Amino acid sequence: MKKIIVALILMLCLIVPVFSSGSAETADSNTIRVLLANHPYGDLLKSKIPEFEAETGIKVNIEQLQESQLTQQLTTEFATGSSTVDVFMTRPLQEGLMFMKNGWYKAIPDYDFSDYPEGTVDIARLDGVPYFVPLVTEWEVLYYRKDLLEAAGIEVPTNMEELEAAAAVLTKDGVAGLASRGAGAAGVTQMSSYVYNFGGRYLAENNGKAVFNTPEALEAIRYYGRLIGSYGPQGITSMSWENIMPVFQAGKIAMWTDASVFYGQIIDPANTVIPAEDVGVAPFPAGPAGNTPFNVVSWAMGVSSGTKNEEAAMKFLEWATSKELAKEGIMNNITMARNSAWEDPEVLAIMNPGLVESQAAAAANGIPYDRPYMSSVGAARDLIGELIIESINTKGESANLEAIAEEKAAAVNELLIADGEYIE
Repeated sequence: MKKIIVALILMLCLIVPVFSSGSAETADSNTIRVLLANHPYGDLLKSKIPEFEAETGIKVNIEQLQESQLTQQLTTEFATGSSTVDVFMTRPLQEGLMFMKNGWYKAIPDYDFSDYPEGTVDIARLDGVPYFVPLVTEWEVLYYRKDLLEAAGIEVPTNMEELEAAAAVLTKDGVAGLASRGAGAAGVTQMSSYVYNFGGRYLAENNGKAVFNTPEALEAIRYYGRLIGSYGPQGITSMSWENIMPVFQAGKIAMWTDASVFYGQIIDPANTVIPAEDVGVAPFPAGPAGNTPFNVVSWAMGVSSGTKNEEAAMKFLEWATSKELAKEGIMNNITMARNSAWEDPEVLAIMNPGLVESQAAAAANGIPYDRPYMSSVGAARDLIGELIIESINTKGESANLEAIAEEKAAAVNELLIADGEYIE
């Protein structure tokens, strides 16, 4: 961990941070500095800030950044002790463990988490103490073209055998039968549900040792490579969700496994030639070991441990994570974390039934990780990503896959050892 912090401090010497007027020293206890992501929920909160200010008398200085820039900004400020941030959006699986271990979140033991799936709260805790509030969840689903499946006489796949058989039939006339992320590190998150449903994991249950070289995990990696390599669109090893979505919207993909959060974007009439009524959403197909897809907190809200305005910061946290705003978020097709948002009659009246069904299944059975949960997660994803590309390029038939998996697992273990997170 010390190596990471030192590297980040050295990086600071190579960049010139650009702050808005809100980054100056907070003038008084009635002003807070809030960092939001360029995310639909960040946009919603930003639009509602005047209401919060009028209601509370608290002045909010907002900065909104692209997700990787937000992480870099927070990490740099916190690591150098120069931060004036009070409240911020955060990605638990990307930076949460490192931030908790470094003491950069303020503990929030009195927050009421009763309206959240337990798995989403587990990720917010270290040694039993909660440090942030889940905002947005996402889980893996199967998007599919209702019209194409109906024309082919195919039922919606419910398991891996049916998924592969359907992909084979639907791959014709310039349409790819099935897509999922293939661009190395980007594919790690979506392949996770396949790995889980074959009985594998990226790290052991105690989150301390790489185990993606086990027979169960390797079977899943081979299946993923065979499926995507055989029936995916051309160039899939360079495609993440932002590359796959327009191809799906152009009518060139029959099925797509990816995160639930994209449904609203997929059916946006300004960007698709596919009528919304022809886009189906189904729970992720079961595998040999059952059905435990990822159900993760993609975005959360935390309070800086260094805040000088704790009372105002906590008021903002309570407001930004309220039931009322969660409902408004879900009415705008943002997959919010609160259970009550998914049970509201107004929401159920307009929400795609398949999305509601898949949310309930994932909330009950999902695994709260879609990547290795470790401080050096970025480097670990790069290593596992090499396995994904090898498997796709060989359609799951690589004779070197086991050896590569052993090599990459050893490298991930070295990262865990360096960060003090390895457990034999």
